[in-house]
Amino acid sequence: MEYNSLKSLGVKHIEDIEKYSLRSELDQDVLKIYHVRKKGELFQRSEKFKFPRRKRMVRSDVNPSEYKEISEVSSVLTHVLAELDDITNHVHDEKSVKEQILSDLRHLEKVVQNKIAEIESKLDRL
Repeated sequence: MEYNSLKSLGVKHIEDIEKYSLRSELDQDVLKIYHVRKKGELFQRSEKFKFPRRKRMVRSDVNPSEYKEISEVSSVLTHVLAELDDITNHVHDEKSVKEQILSDLRHLEKVVQNKIAEIESKLDRL
């Protein structure tokens, strides 16, 4: 497969893609692609992409004279996800919101701890 949608985003090492995550923030979807960690690398390499949600007005089911605004996933993101599913054989886990938030929080804690250690190390060298 060519994976043209991923290439159009600038993803170069498609063969190194291990997994991905998708979440919504306000009126956009955030896709994070994780690459296989190479020997000797401390952190897993990742790329982040943001896709704005398209908004449109649709007629209300209850009152046909009223309209309501809905947001839709970007068609580009839909194509990218199909390619990523093909690459990773991704199984969609239905995690609860609480589990996802806790997972994100633990990851953030690790990143901050590592950054603090790096800065302290630089200070020690001064």
